[in-house]
Order: sequence, then structure tokens, then C-alpha cells
Amino acid sequence: MADLAVVVAERMEAGAIGGNVFTVTSSRGRAPDGLRRLRVALAPGAPVALCGTARGLDPTLRTGELVVATELRTTDGSAPRVLPAAPLVADDLHRLGLDVRCGPVISSATAPSAREGAAFAAAGAIAWDTESAWVAQELPDHPLAAVRTVVETGRNETIQAQLRAVGSLLGVRSSLERWARAVGPHHVLRAGPRSFCAGVERAIEIVERALERFGRPVYVRRQIVHNAHVVADLQAKGAIFVAELDQVPDRATVVLAAHGVSPAVRAEAADRPDLMVIDATCPLVAKVHHEARRYLTQGHRIVLIGHAGHEEVVGTIGEAPDQISLVQTPDDVADLDVGDHEQVAYLTQTTLATDETAEIVAALHRRFPRLVGPSGQDICYATQNRQDAVRALAPLCDLVLVVGSTNSSNTARLVEVARREGCRAELIEDASDLWLEWLGGATTIGLTAGASAPDTLVTGVIDALGLLGPVDLTEHRTTEETVQFALPRQVR
Repeated sequence: MADLAVVVAERMEAGAIGGNVFTVTSSRGRAPDGLRRLRVALAPGAPVALCGTARGLDPTLRTGELVVATELRTTDGSAPRVLPAAPLVADDLHRLGLDVRCGPVISSATAPSAREGAAFAAAGAIAWDTESAWVAQELPDHPLAAVRTVVETGRNETIQAQLRAVGSLLGVRSSLERWARAVGPHHVLRAGPRSFCAGVERAIEIVERALERFGRPVYVRRQIVHNAHVVADLQAKGAIFVAELDQVPDRATVVLAAHGVSPAVRAEAADRPDLMVIDATCPLVAKVHHEARRYLTQGHRIVLIGHAGHEEVVGTIGEAPDQISLVQTPDDVADLDVGDHEQVAYLTQTTLATDETAEIVAALHRRFPRLVGPSGQDICYATQNRQDAVRALAPLCDLVLVVGSTNSSNTARLVEVARREGCRAELIEDASDLWLEWLGGATTIGLTAGASAPDTLVTGVIDALGLLGPVDLTEHRTTEETVQFALPRQVR
């Protein structure tokens, strides 16, 4: 993409913006020379930012607050110019600590009367200026952004206050430069498989069916799955999430989350026969718990590979806290004190990165030659499949975006896998977390989502990228998933 061109109407604005700036006179029809010089100087398709001052039509706007235009309107009935990237520019300015508002800006050659201003505001415009829409009409083939600083909102403002307002433009250029580098077409490789796995779908369906069958509210111990959007959606339907069972009232329905719980939690639930307890533990996590009990019965000391504090790890260690040791890295293996080296078994958290887990298992085998482990890999099929999909597409991409919550282990591992393949990768909760600075120079973008993230969030990211230019979408699928898990008897 060509370099950014910034257009202002006043020298004072140009000084605040800094760098290469084009100045045009402030009203339609009075600056033909300025506009002609601008068109000659611009490279084809170069991004242009329209900056300067504006007057507020929304009475809640304050002097010095920035307005990022979502569209530029005129007073002569011409079609407005829509500026789709406005939310991304506004988010970037917010991250600089600036006060920002998005909305339509209308251009008027003269100050509108009180009645006209009220009509503009009633139609949705939040500010007016004297040139943006007219300049935009002369640049139909250029990507546009418009950022205005409010210098007067209908109240008496001092010159000093207006100068301070123009000073708000001092931080604007860096965001506009990031927008200019990001704007343009993008090729998106959408990884498959991605998003929900069978265990997550089962857990969500358990809560939804419980609500239908037993009514609101249904209590859920901890997050049913590690995704903020899923939790918020179930809360809206009537689920109440609690940290521990002692927060659940008598005679209530309670669901145990997909990550599994320790025997102590199950015993606590059993001590309250008035509760309707529904177990949403993922069957693959339940398998690890079963393996732990089997090894313990055989007299083995267990080494669990996983992340300290993760709910799945807490539940598995709870099977026998004095006989299960946690390791997180190959270096941890040397410090293990397990007693009899002939009776050691290992298990793994289901949502780990397969490459890193293999390194730890190899270190365990070197230290404990008679180490035993599960006949099948504990890392779940969905975690494996999503990592394989990222591993396949990452070398083809300039950037990989992974959608999911920060407390989701399997989601975080996808970021690590992409980076291990030498590709830039970022974890985002949803499209609102998209940073312009990541997108500069990233023409091919890989896109996936953790097993607990809804695929609608992936669609939202694609839509956000579309605000910057055309999106060419390719499905990059490495395998098909057909796994399904049965529901607990209480909700069948």
C-alpha cells in the first residue's frame, strides 16, 4: 500500500498532525487548486486521512474529544461516503489513551443554524465540519479515514481550550499510519478443524437442556468451558456460574463443568442429596481420571504433565494429591522425587501442545527407563487436530489469528504452535481485539479458533478484516471430525 496522505484545512491543524500534510481551503468550491494538487500528488489507490477540527452536534461531546467518522455526509443530498474502517481506527486511538467517539460527520460550507443543527443531529450526525465530504467526493478511488477534534460544542470556549483541543491531533498520525499499512485486500486461510469440539458441544447442550427441563436457574460450578462468550450466552439463558458448591442453594440443579473435578468435589456433591447434580465432564478428561485411578491401584507414582492451576489439572491431581507430581517443562523432570523409579507412570492434560509434551515425555523416559503411560495419547483428538491444522497453514501465512479466551489452554497452545512454525501469531477474544499494527504487511492471514470458541467469532473477525478491504477466503482443512459424545441420563 502507498504511503499515507493527510489532508487538513488549516495550518494549525497541519502543525498538530505533523509529517507530510496537504492543506485545502475550508469550503466547497473555494479550493480547486488545492484539490488538483492533491490528486496529482497521490499514487493510485493511496490511503488518505482527512483530519482537522469539527463542531459538535451531540451535546455530550467535549472539546478535545476525537470523532472518527463512520460516514461523511453533505448538505446537498449527495450520497454519503461510508468509511468502514472507522471502528478499527477508533480502537487504535483508544489504545493510545485518547477520548474517541464514532459516528457520522456532515460537511456544511457555513455554520448550521440551531434548527439545521438539530435536524442533522436527529438524522444521526454527531459533528460537522466544512470540507471532509467535499474532499471525499474528489477521491472516490482512495481508501479514506476521517478523524476530527471537537473545538466547540455550542458552549462558550476560550482560545486556550480550542488550542488544547487541536493538541488532541498530536497523537493521531501514528494510528492513521497503522491504518494505512493495514488497509487493502487480504487473503484469509481459515483452518479446519477449528472452534467447538464434541466435548464442548456436549457441555453446552447439557446446560441448555437442563434449563429447558428443570427451569431457571441452573447453577454451573466454574466456567462450563473456557470462553467468555459462551458463558455470557448461557448466563443470558438463565445459568448462574459459581466458584464452589457451597454457593448453590438447596434443591437446585447444578452442572459440573467440562474440565472435570476432584473426588473431593464429587463427595461434597454427594453429601447434598437435595441437589440435582449433572456431570458435564468431557469423556476424554474422564478417561485421564480413570487412568490415574488404575495406575494408583497398581502401585505407581504418577507424573502429570500439565499447567499448574488449570482446572483439569486440579481435578486430576485431586485423585491422589500425595501420589501425583506435576511437571510443566522438561527441566522439571530432573527435580522429581518419586521414590521407586521402577513404579512411575505418566499422564497428560488433554489440551497441551503435542510437540512440547513429546519433549517432556522423552525426558521422563530418559530418567525413568521403565516408565509406563496410557496406551493411547491423552491429548484429545480435537486439540491434536486443531494443532495439526495450524501447523499446516502457518508456513503459508504472514500472520495467524487465534480466536478464544485467554484462560483457554487449548487456544493458547494454538498460538504457540503457529509461532513454533515461524509465523507471527496473536490470541484474540473476538474481532474487537484486532489491532491494526498486527495487520501491516500481513496480506495472507491464517484464522482459527480454540475448541471452546464459537465459530461465529471467526466470522466476526473475517467481517472486521473486510472493513479494511476485500477478503479472499479459503478453507484450509486437514481432516474431518465425526466424534460425538452421549449426554448424561438426566438430560437425554
